[in-house]
Amino acid sequence: MTVVASFMYRAGKRAEELRLTDRPLAAVDGEFAWIGITDPTDEELGKLKAMFNLHPLAIEDALNGKQVPKVDIYGDQLFVVVKTAHLEGDKIAYGETSIFVGRHHVISVRHGSPVAHSELRRQLEQSPRLLDHGPDYVLHAILDFVVDGYLPMVQTLEDKVLEMEKHMLISFLEREQIRRLFRMRRQVIRCQRILGPMAEIIGKLTNLELPCIDENARPYFRDVHDHVRRVEFMLSGLREVITSVFEASNLLEQQRQGTITRQLAAWAAILAVPTAIAGIYGMNFEHMPELKTEYGYYVVIAVILVVCSGLYYRFKRTGWL
Repeated sequence: MTVVASFMYRAGKRAEELRLTDRPLAAVDGEFAWIGITDPTDEELGKLKAMFNLHPLAIEDALNGKQVPKVDIYGDQLFVVVKTAHLEGDKIAYGETSIFVGRHHVISVRHGSPVAHSELRRQLEQSPRLLDHGPDYVLHAILDFVVDGYLPMVQTLEDKVLEMEKHMLISFLEREQIRRLFRMRRQVIRCQRILGPMAEIIGKLTNLELPCIDENARPYFRDVHDHVRRVEFMLSGLREVITSVFEASNLLEQQRQGTITRQLAAWAAILAVPTAIAGIYGMNFEHMPELKTEYGYYVVIAVILVVCSGLYYRFKRTGWL
């Protein structure tokens, strides 16, 4: 385990640093502990369990690191699981943050997330009046931090899709580009499935009577819920853009194929005239009309040129050539 930060806060200001022990932590009103850790072991979570009387099932879920977003109530404590996300190329990689919330503690356990909460902690410490609200405000700040991390990721994917759309209008999409579109679409669908439970748990924190959540904190959670809805709306729009790019690419390709087909048909019709005439006079019959005509050859050539020119002009006017 890496203990990123472990401090006690009094009146919204950082006090002393906390050491993990096997003894319960004594805390009074107006102070709380904020501990941030990554990838803990059984022994280390056992110490946290002893210090803050954490529920065994919550400890098990936090150690697992493969939970769906949820909020559980254990007596007078809350256990919240949220999914973090970041881009690795065109792939959305997910991490998990489990948050234990009590009257005098908030503990965040991160799995697979490369972004620490150090900057968030510094920002909150610069506003002691807000941090003095307690663990529920810190919970709101962590949720808001996680949800805001989705926005640049979605915007980056959107820029990539729009770049492919621009390329599609100029030339054909190659097979690999089409596969890339489908991979992006799968990533967007999976992200939508994760954001659904995220919106649900934040909605519970906003609307339900839950332990450790003060009535004055509800507007903050409502703001986070609005952010989740915004990301969901952006993902829905991105999914439609990906679908429209693929459909537009198919339509343009069909249009180009239709243009080529018309051109080939027009040239085939033009070339059929000399082919037919040459085929007729190429027959090895002794008695054929105009075989003895002095200027027959030139007449036939002139007829071929006139008919072919007429067909070419006609096809040109109709847009087939």
